[in-house]
Amino acid sequence: MLTLPIRGTWLARNSPARRVPSHGTHLFATTYAMDFVAVRGRRTATTRDWRSLLATEPVERFFAFGQPILAPAAGRVVSVHDGEADHVARRSPLARVPYALTQASRARGGAGALAGNHVILELEGRRAYVVLAHLRAGSIRVGEGEPVAAGRELADCGNSGNSTQPHLHIQVMDSADPFAARGIPMSFRDYRAWRRPGGPPVVVDRGIPQESEVVESL
Repeated sequence: MLTLPIRGTWLARNSPARRVPSHGTHLFATTYAMDFVAVRGRRTATTRDWRSLLATEPVERFFAFGQPILAPAAGRVVSVHDGEADHVARRSPLARVPYALTQASRARGGAGALAGNHVILELEGRRAYVVLAHLRAGSIRVGEGEPVAAGRELADCGNSGNSTQPHLHIQVMDSADPFAARGIPMSFRDYRAWRRPGGPPVVVDRGIPQESEVVESL
């Protein structure tokens, strides 16, 4: 059981509560992976203009960029990868077309090309590993072999790797090597969810955020 690795309000995307595999493939242990996008209201960025429709956008306008990413459980850092650049954001369908054409080459580029800057934690007391991916370049604040407590700030949210806008990708797997591992189902405890805009919040003691729910840690 994990705690949400984020503060504030975030939109759940690609939820395994909607479909499995949640990202459309079992490759790279992503079977039960989930994405979180920071929001204010239902907006993901400070600005929506012509660039949002026709071009790329600076990542600094997105609420998720630079937000702290937390350890979702106690454990030990087994792998750290940093140094990947944060890409421009691509909300525009036109901007996504050339990006989609390079998808295969990123898959061949290894973990850095796919997950970008990332941290892998071995969970305390069980043989399971959590990946926190697409972190901001230069923001990782832990080292390999370091023990961490639940809730410790590990890094900042970024837009590195295979990502079209700043968000956090999280998955649990049975090996520290995502190219050899299998995905493991995960659930979260102690969070509040909004099922619909303007609706009353629901307090969840344990569960999986549903697709398009807005959630925050208690």
